[in-house]
Amino acid sequence: MGSMHVLHVVGARPNFMKAAPVLSALARRGLRQTLVHTGQHYDANMSDVFFQQLELPAPDLNLEVGSGSHALQTAQVMMRFEDVVLSRRPDLVLVYGDVNSTIAATLVCAKLMVPVGHVEAGLRSFDRTMPEEINRLLTDQIADLLFTPSADGDENLLREGVAPGKIHLVGNVMIDTLVRFLPKATQQSGNAPSEPFALVTLHRPSNVDEGGMLKRIVDTLVTISRDVAVLFPVHPRTRQRISAFGVRIPDDGRMQLLEPMPYLQFLGVQRRATAVITDSGGIQEETTYLGVPCLTVRENTERPVTTTVGTNILVGEDMQRLESEVKRILAGKGKQGQVPPLWDGHAAERIADVVRSWEHRK
Repeated sequence: MGSMHVLHVVGARPNFMKAAPVLSALARRGLRQTLVHTGQHYDANMSDVFFQQLELPAPDLNLEVGSGSHALQTAQVMMRFEDVVLSRRPDLVLVYGDVNSTIAATLVCAKLMVPVGHVEAGLRSFDRTMPEEINRLLTDQIADLLFTPSADGDENLLREGVAPGKIHLVGNVMIDTLVRFLPKATQQSGNAPSEPFALVTLHRPSNVDEGGMLKRIVDTLVTISRDVAVLFPVHPRTRQRISAFGVRIPDDGRMQLLEPMPYLQFLGVQRRATAVITDSGGIQEETTYLGVPCLTVRENTERPVTTTVGTNILVGEDMQRLESEVKRILAGKGKQGQVPPLWDGHAAERIADVVRSWEHRK
């Protein structure tokens, strides 16, 4: 019968961080594996460093799908990925998160009758204006194995009519990566100021592509920087928008615009932050694990466990609330949280166990 063949599909940086621990857990169990990078967010500088830092094997295949409209990207991944599935004939395809390549690969497999496992299933923002929400909903309807990071994921899937036997609560694979690399990251955080500081990341279109909103956010950050130093590693697109919209930043050094940081360095700095201000899904999870207060500039989150159990507060688009929450944190009254169940660094082991027992049941 030979060893089972698992094919992994990744399409964006957060996917690599989720796939890395799963690849090593399956490798320890002797499974044959193929790693396919769809190329959705490809930038050699960002991706290659990333593979080295995460000690990930180089992808076996890069489909080299560039950026484009959602329809174009999804269709290109489907066309190129179909050939891969037909020639490689995997026993199981694992998809991650909620990017376009996740739904594209899942659709291809469903039509070719190849089983799919979705890592990080069941997350819902209940906001269908977000393309990721559509990707999550549809992927979970057609996948065969659903690996959820938290109990709310199970509840969402059951409510949507997913068969209970397909659902496996395994915990958060992003936290596996964080736990594994935290000791290394701590050595690399040398450039974090010794004084208190707020760390900022912004990339969502609703925050950075809308001139009025971006200006309000940056103005508020400037105001906050009078009370606490602000470190802002700027996503290339965000930097371009700041300049295009003529958003002004005083050069008093209180607010520092930095280049995007490699993962390990960012993790080391994040660990030492007094507060984190973000619109990123993954950072909401990391701050909860690290016990760092997080203020999320979004009206909703698909990771509500970070707000109910963790250190996260949704401030939405209310900039006065953002200011007042930072003041609370600086006064030592920031939100205390706990680490959610199974966010313990062993989620990938649990996925590997499920895959093995599923293989024997087949």
